[in-house]
Amino acid sequence: HPARAKRVIYLFMAGGPSQFETWDHKPLLNERHGEELPASVRMGQRLTGMSGNQATLPMAGSIYQFARHGRNGTWVSELLPHTAKSVDDLCLVRSMYTEAINHDPAITFLQTGAQISGRPSIGAWVHYGLGSDNENLPAFVVLVTRGKVDQPLYARLWGSGFLPAQHQGVQFRAGADPVLYLRNPDGITPASRRLMLDRLKELHELAAERLGDAEVDGRIAQYEMAYRMQTSVPDVMDLAGESGATLELYGPDATKPGTFAANCLLARRLAERGVKFIQLYHQGWDQHGGLPAGIKQQCKETDQPCHALLTDLKQRGLLDDTLVIWGGEFGRTAYSQGRLTATDYGRDHHPRCFPVWLAGAGVKAGLVHGETDDFSYNVVKNGVHVHDFHATLLHLLGVDHERLTYFYQGRRFRLTDVHGRVVKALLA
Repeated sequence: HPARAKRVIYLFMAGGPSQFETWDHKPLLNERHGEELPASVRMGQRLTGMSGNQATLPMAGSIYQFARHGRNGTWVSELLPHTAKSVDDLCLVRSMYTEAINHDPAITFLQTGAQISGRPSIGAWVHYGLGSDNENLPAFVVLVTRGKVDQPLYARLWGSGFLPAQHQGVQFRAGADPVLYLRNPDGITPASRRLMLDRLKELHELAAERLGDAEVDGRIAQYEMAYRMQTSVPDVMDLAGESGATLELYGPDATKPGTFAANCLLARRLAERGVKFIQLYHQGWDQHGGLPAGIKQQCKETDQPCHALLTDLKQRGLLDDTLVIWGGEFGRTAYSQGRLTATDYGRDHHPRCFPVWLAGAGVKAGLVHGETDDFSYNVVKNGVHVHDFHATLLHLLGVDHERLTYFYQGRRFRLTDVHGRVVKALLA
């Protein structure tokens, strides 16, 4: 089927943002603040070891206000005033759910389609299935916000797993060397580097002919890409050509390398240059305690850049064929982890429901899909499993998730394993 999206920008909020302070308005929680979570709501579902031994599970209403925005009156938290301006461009899914209750398996599940490490990441599958639109930049680029301390991120989250190595993501970093080991050492000229690569390629080709190993072909491709990136990467990282109005749109952090704002601006620049899958990670959402202050800071760092990215893409005509995704690995509990006061509380991990939003190519703008119960503890309508999310993402890229497979260790693997359905209600 025809592709609606040519590229993806995935804004991954690592740690599990609370739905109660962002996208899922639950006024009943405020009315019943401090009361015990009803057993009829929990229904015996498992808890983590961090709150499972609490004597009580007191419900915690959000201290932040919600208001209606956009043509359809979508409820949005006061912590997201900028993104609220773009709500008519969003396809908000309130009913995502996952199977993992702890960070590592949950993030691995969202990023690779399996809770156990070793599978290819989404971007690697996309590169494997669709190739590249730019021979001078990687098809799959990763940007991680600098200086955030929270749950760790691993390179395997953007790895190629059992796919050939050239499909793995390439991390661009803040600083003098955006890609490690890309610059020529002192005393090595571009001409001598080219001569060395030509001779090395000949040796690799002899090895490939003798061994028939796809990894050798992947190594050749990566060396050649690295050589081309010596000129293409400095160009994409140079913001000197951006107008003052554009920098102002992204906010005061836009010119500070490694910030979420700067990475959103780089994501747009990479999208312009044909990079097919651009993955941003922003850590710091794992608020087991001190949530009101913690999530306020997280939203301050991300809200304006998210709105700016959507606005910038739209102004340049790129949003029509770019799919933008925002979301974390799971949600948070309706009850407080630890001590509950009128102004402070924490929330534990909650896999049964959490929000994500999509915008741009091929999705219904202004849609709110799915519902949770009055405590945002369970999905009550139109649940979207992680495998369904992946199937829909690939569908928007023109790929049948059941046909994108790779034969490994005696069976055919795919991103959605043996599950997943396209959520057609999200499609424009």
